[in-house]
Amino acid sequence: MHKFIPLLIGSLLLLLTACQSKEEKSAPLPHESDPDRKKVTINEVERGIRANIEARTLDGGGYFNFQNDTLDLSLKLVRVHTEYLSVLGPNEFFACVDLATENGDVYDMDFFLKGVPGDMQVTSTDLHKLNGKPYYTWKKAKDKTWFTVPVQYASNDLLGVIEGKDRFTFTYEIQLPEISGSAKMWVPIAQSDRFQTIEIISLQAPGKQEIIKEGEYGNTIWYLQLLPEHSSQKITMNYRVEREEKSAYPEQDTDLQKYLKSASLMPVGDRFSTIANQVIREKQADSPLTKARALYDYIIDNMRYAKEGIYGTGDANYACDSKSGNCTEFHSFFISLSRSAGIPARFAVGAAIPSERNEGGVDGYHCWAEFYAEGKWWPVDISEGNKYTPLATYYFGHHPANRIEFSRGRDLAPDPTPVSGPINFLAYPVLEIEGEPGYVETTFSFTRANPGS
Repeated sequence: MHKFIPLLIGSLLLLLTACQSKEEKSAPLPHESDPDRKKVTINEVERGIRANIEARTLDGGGYFNFQNDTLDLSLKLVRVHTEYLSVLGPNEFFACVDLATENGDVYDMDFFLKGVPGDMQVTSTDLHKLNGKPYYTWKKAKDKTWFTVPVQYASNDLLGVIEGKDRFTFTYEIQLPEISGSAKMWVPIAQSDRFQTIEIISLQAPGKQEIIKEGEYGNTIWYLQLLPEHSSQKITMNYRVEREEKSAYPEQDTDLQKYLKSASLMPVGDRFSTIANQVIREKQADSPLTKARALYDYIIDNMRYAKEGIYGTGDANYACDSKSGNCTEFHSFFISLSRSAGIPARFAVGAAIPSERNEGGVDGYHCWAEFYAEGKWWPVDISEGNKYTPLATYYFGHHPANRIEFSRGRDLAPDPTPVSGPINFLAYPVLEIEGEPGYVETTFSFTRANPGS
């Protein structure tokens, strides 16, 4: 159903682009000629929408309740889009706000308000997007008013996301180098959890083999002892995987204090506290959920995805200094900031399975993070949100189905532990030859089961 809303011409251009990504956003419009702009500031609009949401949340027993013909939602504030607040006319205003359900679905809502500073009332509320996918877009009619048009069949598939479930076989292959003496190797073994079901089809390797456990995070590791005669041989693991899309979830008996401590490359405190506190204060974030979103947005806005320098180690100090890196830097920086702000956060690594094809190679490992708020773990993938800005909302609270997790945690200390010390994180094999680090070529491939079914 078309809904016509007469608005001031200049402000309508802003509404057309409201709640778009930073890449889609129009240039700022001049308001100097608008007398109402002098009377009401954007800060006053922000205070008005925040006051309205706070009041409705208080009335709702801690939740912002929203109902329409098909939905009955209980929501928590994630953020106010300050970049899209607008003065539309005499005592008329617009705001765009993200609110999340308990399971991590994020609704982008458009609010229209009337009133004066200190007494603004919401006159209309529309659901604009769900997890970054729009319900409607804005178009201009011949009479120069603007109206909403439903967006059908919006999909994230072409941006690397498979929602719901995915099923595939996955091959992890290692090419051994020349081995000059006795060697040891540690390889992650994927294991089943509530979001992925792992069936090991085969494990093939030379030498003496043992399955060991890493106690701190519960990882399963394939420990191999190799000799010179095993040089240049291949090691393969074949899995059958069924994976579910991950959203916010509770977990019993979680030691939250463990996820507030420093790690060797993820320090807590000092400048990370300074940055986190400044970001949180500027965004007026006052709950773990809104604080985490403020830190998430800060990293997206300030970091550049680049495989240069000493990227790939997950060094939060390097990420803070260079403002660049791959997924390990993005998520290590986020974890250091979150823990410094008192928000438990943790690290995991695996591989992202391509969505646009059904077989072939996989381009290396991928890592991600989770933070704890509202009694649940919330998945985030900040480097993907950075690369695909339209999905930044989706990746705050979701991991897609097309991936496999190998291991969790940092500074892993299995028994036996490498001579070099605890393992930074375990995606590729760790090889030591006569106690010295060695390199192994590692490749991943997959075949999707029943594509399109």
